[in-house]
Amino acid sequence: MFEWIFSPEGWIALITLVALETVLGVDNIIFITILVSRLPEKKRDLARRLGLSLAMVSRLLLLFTLSWIMGLTQPLFSLFSKGVSGRDIILILGGIFLLAKATHEIHTSLNVEESPSETQIQKSGFYGILLQVALIDIVFSLDSVITAVGLVKHISIMVIAIIASVMIMMVAAKPIGNFVDTHPTIKMLALSFLILIGFTLVAEGMDIHIPKGYIYFAMLFSVCVEMLNIKIRKAKAEKPIKLSKKIETV
Repeated sequence: MFEWIFSPEGWIALITLVALETVLGVDNIIFITILVSRLPEKKRDLARRLGLSLAMVSRLLLLFTLSWIMGLTQPLFSLFSKGVSGRDIILILGGIFLLAKATHEIHTSLNVEESPSETQIQKSGFYGILLQVALIDIVFSLDSVITAVGLVKHISIMVIAIIASVMIMMVAAKPIGNFVDTHPTIKMLALSFLILIGFTLVAEGMDIHIPKGYIYFAMLFSVCVEMLNIKIRKAKAEKPIKLSKKIETV
């Protein structure tokens, strides 16, 4: 089971899979970040950890039911001369859920005139948010596990890669969440990213393959542009302060 430890190919496969699982987990982190932002600040860390723990558990459970996963790819019925499998149904429903959730969050963000009060935040419900995270985790985990099964033969490599990638995501989730919370434009980009992912999931469920690399590159490019905008706004905000200090010294 662990004979790959003495093989360079095994370690290369492990490192590659950890990197891929982490990249595939980016959308999961963003989704959790958006949801926990509606909770009181003292509960956000716990919600992030539980959300990512649920992601790890769902991925491991799916991994240990490989025969069931492979069965999901078998057509259940035909629609417009195309076979529809269990995987297709899960991806389509998950994509629609993401589209609806991200659109609702954008609408809420645009219509909030003031920062939400503690009582308004409480209405989101801690367990309700965890339930939403658990549901979407199944969709993201399905994609992740199918990728792992297609790349690696040793199940022990898959298990280690999944656990390692979730640990990396747990470390990255809080700083990413804090950054998104303090920059509304980044939050809007994150929600737009979730809409793209939702659209991609629906397309995948309809057998229309859209390489996620294009979406990740577009999002990275948009974030880099917004980082420059943030830097410019910060420099403009600091300029009057520096000018006033010079006047005071004179």
